[in-house]
Amino acid sequence: MIVENLHHVAIIVSDYEKSKDFYVNKLGFEIIREEHRAAQNDIKLEVQLNNCMLEIFGKKNPGPNPAKPTQCGVWHLCFHAPDLDKTIGELNALGIQTDPIMINASNGKRIAFFYDPDGLPLELHE
Repeated sequence: MIVENLHHVAIIVSDYEKSKDFYVNKLGFEIIREEHRAAQNDIKLEVQLNNCMLEIFGKKNPGPNPAKPTQCGVWHLCFHAPDLDKTIGELNALGIQTDPIMINASNGKRIAFFYDPDGLPLELHE
C-alpha cells in the first residue's frame, strides 16, 4: 500500500476562538501546537484526540462552507462513539444539540449528527 492511514484533516473556521473552545473544551481535543502565521494572515491550531488530528485554520472572511452533499469537498467528519446515548447526553449537557439517531443503512449501526460552530456536520458512529 502506498499510504498507511489518514494523518490529519484540515478545516477553515470563521471564528477562531469559538471553534477552539468547541474542539478543545467541549469535544476534548488536546492542543499540540498553536501558531499565529503573519505571512498567511491566519492562526493555525493543531489538535489531537487519540489518533485523530485536526488542523484548524482561523481566517478572516473565509468563503462559504462547502460541506454540502451536493458540492465537492469534505462532507462531514465522523467520530466513533461506542456508547452513542452517553455521548449524546454529554454533548447535550454542554449545550450542543444533536440530530435524531438514525440507522446507517450500510452496516446497521446507530449514528447521529451534530455541528461545529460553522455548521460543519460531525457524525457520531456507534
